[in-house]
Order: sequence, then C-alpha cells, then structure tokens
Amino acid sequence: MRILFIGDIVGQAGRQMLTRHLDRLVDRHRIDFTVANVENAADGLGVTPEIASEILAMGVDCLTSGNHIWDKRQITDYIDTQPRLLRPINYPQDLPGRGTYLGETPSGLLVGVVNVMGRIFMPPTDDPFRSARAALQTLSARTKVLIVDMHAEATSEKMAMGWYLDGRASAVIGTHTHVPTADERILPGGTAFITDAGMTGSFDSVIGMEKEPALARFLTHMPERLTSARKDARLCGVLLDVDEGTGRARAIDRLMVSGDDA
Repeated sequence: MRILFIGDIVGQAGRQMLTRHLDRLVDRHRIDFTVANVENAADGLGVTPEIASEILAMGVDCLTSGNHIWDKRQITDYIDTQPRLLRPINYPQDLPGRGTYLGETPSGLLVGVVNVMGRIFMPPTDDPFRSARAALQTLSARTKVLIVDMHAEATSEKMAMGWYLDGRASAVIGTHTHVPTADERILPGGTAFITDAGMTGSFDSVIGMEKEPALARFLTHMPERLTSARKDARLCGVLLDVDEGTGRARAIDRLMVSGDDA
C-alpha cells in the first residue's frame, strides 16, 4: 500500500500547492491513501470548516492537527461532525472531536490514523505515549496499517515515540516544527520514522509566516501580528510503502515539490 503524508499546510500558499500538485502526485506514485496536517491551513493559525472541507474535496483522506486546532472557534462544532478531521487524542476526552480515524482505500483496504501531541514545550496534555499505544491497540483489531502523526516540538520526544511504537505502528511521522528532517528510516520492528515531515507553504518566510513581523518579535519583544507568507511555495511530506498484510513499512522517502515543478 502506498501512503502520502503531507507536512503542515500553512496558509493560502500551502493550499495552492495542494491544489496544483496533489492529483499529479497521487497518480505518479500510485497513492492509495493521503493524510495531511492542516492545523495552520487558515493563514497559519488553525483551520476553518470551509478550508477543511476544501482540502477533503481535493482528495485528502484524513486531516490531522495539533496545538492550533482550536484557534478558529468555528471549528469546534465542525470537528464533532467530521470524523476525517482529527485533534490530538491526548487532549481531554470531553473536548470536541476525536483523535483516531479508520479510513478505507478505493480497493477496500483499511487504514488507521492516530493524531497525538507531545508535551515538551507544548500545551499540557495527557501522556502521549500511553494514549497513542492504547489507540493503536484498538485500531489494530481492524487493520494492520497504522499511521501516527506525532505533533511535537522536541526531537527527542518524537524519536522516543518512534522507538516506543516500533512494531506497533506502520509509521510515526513527526509534525509541528515546519522544518523537514533528513533522518527518515525504518526501525527494526518495521515502523517507518521521520522526526519532521516539514511544511507545505512558503519557504521565503519564518516557518511559513512573513519574515518582517517575525523578525520584529525577536528583535523588539513586542507583539506583532503574523500572517502567512506567499513566495517560494513548496510541498513537503513523505511517501510510505506499507505491507498491508503485516503492517510493516517497506520504504519511506522524503518529498519536496517546488512551485515550479511540473
């Protein structure tokens, strides 16, 4: 089974890259299932119901998120009615939404997705390790193909999650820092891992946001309104090849597509 995981979509530039390249990528790489992190899709902060629906209509099968999921207040009602939009599973269970999704490929194969968030330099949450493991145990009764979005700041915490879930998940893909890492590998138990899939948005920016106000924040320590940048847009993510019979990953490859790529 071929799975495309798209790194954090940031603002209009990221959404336009998805519009321009998704169908071609799916065809070229024979993708069966697509996951995208969308917590920054609405001008870099949160996601709206309209934008989530737009991205799903493009052909993305499951949307994951992270600490910015609640930035647009209108998402709270939508997320309860849209099972394909996830929030971290280790948020309090009485919050709207859910942290897992069981999807189906066009050929009828099932794929489980778990969205979990780290705790180092992040908002307080329940234990991400035990939360992810419990979710995988539940989903594994239905499918062996299990993808985890580990949304976290600290590389050590992401790597620890990869080792903790090795042999339990098909892939543990890090998100949140918007910087693609070069450590993609398959762990001994068959779990594909990368510390961060990178972002889909403007690279002429500070992690997707306009440079000038971001620099002013660092230089003056004064509040500045950040907006998503537009130039030098790229689509980042990973391509996964998973044995649907065993759930073990056969390959993981980094992907970066520039705005000029045909």
